[in-house]
Amino acid sequence: MLPSQPLLHAAVFALAVLQALASDTFTAAVYEHAVILPDATDEPVSPDDALALMNKNMDVLEGAIKEAAQQGAHIIVTPEDGIYGWRFTRGTIYPYLEDIPDPAVNWIPCTDPARFAPAPVQERLSCMARNNSIYVVANIGDKKPCNSSDAGCPSDGRYQYNTDVVFDPEGKLVARYHKVDTVLFPTAWMNVLPFLTAVEFHSAWAMGMGVNFLAANTHYTSMSMTGSGIYAPDGARTYYYNMKTEDGRLLIAELDSHPRLSPAFPPAVNWSLYALSVERFSPNDHDFRGRIFYDWFTFTEVTKPEGNLTVCQKDLCCHLSYKVAGKREDEVYVLGAFDGLHVVEGQYYLQICTLLKCKTTDLNTCGQPVETAQTKFEMFSLSGTFGTNYVFPEVLYSGVQLAPGEFEVLNDGRLISKTRPTKPVVTVTLFGRWYEKD
Repeated sequence: MLPSQPLLHAAVFALAVLQALASDTFTAAVYEHAVILPDATDEPVSPDDALALMNKNMDVLEGAIKEAAQQGAHIIVTPEDGIYGWRFTRGTIYPYLEDIPDPAVNWIPCTDPARFAPAPVQERLSCMARNNSIYVVANIGDKKPCNSSDAGCPSDGRYQYNTDVVFDPEGKLVARYHKVDTVLFPTAWMNVLPFLTAVEFHSAWAMGMGVNFLAANTHYTSMSMTGSGIYAPDGARTYYYNMKTEDGRLLIAELDSHPRLSPAFPPAVNWSLYALSVERFSPNDHDFRGRIFYDWFTFTEVTKPEGNLTVCQKDLCCHLSYKVAGKREDEVYVLGAFDGLHVVEGQYYLQICTLLKCKTTDLNTCGQPVETAQTKFEMFSLSGTFGTNYVFPEVLYSGVQLAPGEFEVLNDGRLISKTRPTKPVVTVTLFGRWYEKD
């Protein structure tokens, strides 16, 4: 299917409906769903069989929606692919698709199911929202007919879209866009260490962009899919990461309706102010290269129990001040820098400064995925000479755990520990995106 549909943006989309809430805060819910998958097949199943599979998943989602509403949630976000899964070709997914109308038609499928072509999935989702007086965000498949007068029309005469839908507490299909404080993100996110686990990056994105971020991930551990959360600009409110079982999880937390107006909203950051004001901490005599997700980083080893280090690549210099609570001989950390265009599975320009644990004491393993560590730090301070204002601060502890409340970003661009970190560190990262250079 196509990745998005113009009206109902399928990847990240923001909703104005929450601004209708009179309160200064609202209660959000996300549900990480262990999807019931269809059997693999080369031929399309019948519409009845497709609906039966989708109803099994919606049975589970409905239970989560009812529980969220009973706990006072105003909105719940469910995952991408959460109703029918994946394992499809263009042809085999067709029985699972419905025609989703323009929200401007002012339609409540629950009370008027016959107004358009049969849409039992939209009808049921609408009723879930209406019966529980809650906004429901779900991901379903859309189909739109086309003909030869459209040069882009596929040969089978239809467009197919992966689409997010939103139903309001009356069950009405809604989608309205403008500058927003809350981003809703149904996803099927496959985790990639050390920088791109769902909980790690989504919490960092919320902080870097100054928004609430509601992320509902699919739960499927054999494809490294787990990690949902409710994130605010000042840190994670709640999150879930579980690679040990196939259990779903409902998360609920309170958020500011307008975080930018909150006294706790982080101040504006000049990401390169501090880093440009200091001389290089250390020479590059022992720098070496290592690869992370196909990108070649420049590394320098953290060899002493405490100190100051600098590593540079192109225009990016990364500065680290640190103190280790007992240097271990069986664990190695490096300071790394990357300044370049990433070209695998997409093309985007990155500037990254990172303190990370290597997989083993062999420096050739630096940058390989690591989930656990034993080394604790007394303090850390990381900064870089970034050329972009879009920088996302990440701190990941052993066991893929976040560190809410234990670090902060100063207005001069330093990512620092506020208190002594309570758990061993896997990575401390400033992940910069230079969109203009993509």
